[in-house]
Amino acid sequence: MTFTVGVDVGGTKIAAGLVDERGRVVAHDRTESPAKHPAEIVRTIGDLVRKVAGSEPVEAVGLSAAGFVDKARAMVVFAPNLAWRDEPLKRLLEEEVDLPVVVENDANAAAWGEFMFGAGEDVEDLLMLTIGTGVGGGIVIDGELVRGGFGMGGEVGHITMVPGGVRCGCGNLGCLESYGSGSALVRVSRELAGTHPELASGLVARADGDPTRITGPLVTEAARDGDQFAMDRLAELGEWIGQGVATLTAVLDPNVVVIGGGVSEAGDLLLGPIRESFERRLTGRGHRPLLEVRQALLGNAGIIGVADLARRR
Repeated sequence: MTFTVGVDVGGTKIAAGLVDERGRVVAHDRTESPAKHPAEIVRTIGDLVRKVAGSEPVEAVGLSAAGFVDKARAMVVFAPNLAWRDEPLKRLLEEEVDLPVVVENDANAAAWGEFMFGAGEDVEDLLMLTIGTGVGGGIVIDGELVRGGFGMGGEVGHITMVPGGVRCGCGNLGCLESYGSGSALVRVSRELAGTHPELASGLVARADGDPTRITGPLVTEAARDGDQFAMDRLAELGEWIGQGVATLTAVLDPNVVVIGGGVSEAGDLLLGPIRESFERRLTGRGHRPLLEVRQALLGNAGIIGVADLARRR
């Protein structure tokens, strides 16, 4: 049995797992991320790798992070929530842990994990959308992870949905992320609860009477309990995501679309509207096979995926 370590680096936490060749996480730990201090991040990652590895023989380390990673999978060019700008992370971490290191975008890593061991293990072509604070994406075509000419492909959250629309965190206007993310769900729910409190009374009550305290998990919880306002907000979110999936399908033609990220925990309350919106908007509908929209299966898809990519380095 051989092992690799997968590490997922976020703006607030760093999580690591010891992963075997079947994609099973046999040891797992996490710690807070010193996000503003690059050298401390590397040391913290090294400590976590050594901790989860224990006495097991580890052959390589994979690291995933939200941001642009160069095609050599060695440098983080830009990470919006971390102090990394043209950071030679592969070299620095290899010096820290004395093991080969592969660096990957977090959504790409999650897509590969679901492709190999999760919701897409029975197909050769997969599109994954991670619906959380933003919208991430990963693409597998003919069994290969698509990274693009410069290593920065798969940023599906930044296709334009509404020209001149809501400004996105990336600086552009009208991106899918501005309409189909957890942040968008919260923004719209709070706005409507503030302007039409009579429609959102149940949700506002759950937020202790303060619309500004509405969160994504609170909306999901209310929707599961049958709150119509909350159910409508998830349906609206699914409408936007389904439209984005239809647009991407016209270009990529995947076998399946996998929906992951924190908001996907709403299950069919979100997946149902995504499927309906997608089927209405698909180019050539009625004359082509309909892909499946599936919920992600792996709770640690990024860790599992990047550990497997490190094994295949």
